[in-house]
Amino acid sequence: MSLIKNAFYAQSGGVTSVINASACGLIQAARAHSDKIGTVYAGLNGIIGALQEELIDTSIESDEAIASLRYTPAGAFGSCRYKLKSLEANRAEYERLIAVFKAHNIGYFFYNGGGDSQDTAHKVSQMGEQMGYPLTCIGVPKTVDNDLPVTDTCAGFGSVAKYVAVSMREASFDVASMCATSTKVFVMEVMGRHAGWIAAAGALAADEKHDIPLVILFPEVQFDSAKFLAAVDAKVKNYGYCCVVVSEGVKDSHGQFLAQAGGKDAFGHAQLGGAAPVIANLIKENLGYKYHWAVADYLQRAARHIASKTDVDQAYAVGKAAIEFVLQGKNAIMPTIVRLSDMPYRWEIGSVPLKDVANVEKMMPPEFISDDGFSITPACRAYLQPLIAGEDYPPYHNGLPDYGVLKKRLIAKKLPEFRI
Repeated sequence: MSLIKNAFYAQSGGVTSVINASACGLIQAARAHSDKIGTVYAGLNGIIGALQEELIDTSIESDEAIASLRYTPAGAFGSCRYKLKSLEANRAEYERLIAVFKAHNIGYFFYNGGGDSQDTAHKVSQMGEQMGYPLTCIGVPKTVDNDLPVTDTCAGFGSVAKYVAVSMREASFDVASMCATSTKVFVMEVMGRHAGWIAAAGALAADEKHDIPLVILFPEVQFDSAKFLAAVDAKVKNYGYCCVVVSEGVKDSHGQFLAQAGGKDAFGHAQLGGAAPVIANLIKENLGYKYHWAVADYLQRAARHIASKTDVDQAYAVGKAAIEFVLQGKNAIMPTIVRLSDMPYRWEIGSVPLKDVANVEKMMPPEFISDDGFSITPACRAYLQPLIAGEDYPPYHNGLPDYGVLKKRLIAKKLPEFRI
């Protein structure tokens, strides 16, 4: 077996408009060090690809195809919501991973995802130690929710924040045009189960030039219907209209999600959806204002056409750093973004042990939320503003973004079938 070990890379959890930029940075960096790192195999649909020995051979993709990942949204190799149990609870899965890695000479493991994914990377790193298989594990950060601890921001968030801020500014112009005789309130629901970072970005729609009446509903602030209705009513009376940004994770006084849809996802999280119509109906029933509502849903995380350049650059950088870390002999860590200054905005790559980020959520700090609970503070604006800065447009063809498409050819299997 070759002394040069191959690498396994996979994408996990909800995808973003820039997760492929991390893949691009990682694969390009690996190719630049082909004397130390062999073939990068990508898991088809995340960790499931490793368990089922469905490995995509990225070496057959041209340099141009890999470069196109930098401006292509979603997960080019397929993602999954699948959480590994502990080694004690399901040893068979870990033994299967080792069997697959041994069969294909894999010595490097890169997992690109959020908190649950960093937990998976951490467990795999422990597996290598406990089961005597030498494996270097690096978690690559990604989450639109911006809720990973230690890192200043998360790859994927800046572009969602930009999309939400742009959408709210444009929608406000629309509502302002119609409010005299028609719609007076527009409600947009955004992602954010427990952390209100995405909702906070909606406040960027207003600035010193654009005086827009906004009300933001954060998961960190208990929903008070009377206080909320009074705030909306005051905005409509003063401006003629009001725009509301509501996080999907807003809870009532009983701790229940306004958008509770019933059921749980594969990670055990409550299935959410429908906060916007709840809020809109509350306004209609109590204030009588005509409304429109929208749910940004996948649009906010897939919108590569309006991605933040800062976000694209950082997503690429953490992918590239993952390779650089293994070449430096580092293990069981995750690259981080370290903010050096706000104005001018400067940042660099740092790192954190996987054990310190696995299953830990970073909420909006109280000092980032205004006293009335419906907006952001200047400190929050100073934090958010650089993250949406700059444009990084994809190439266009026939009026549409010309996104990259890979061959995604699977290598031949060497092991018996494994069911999960």
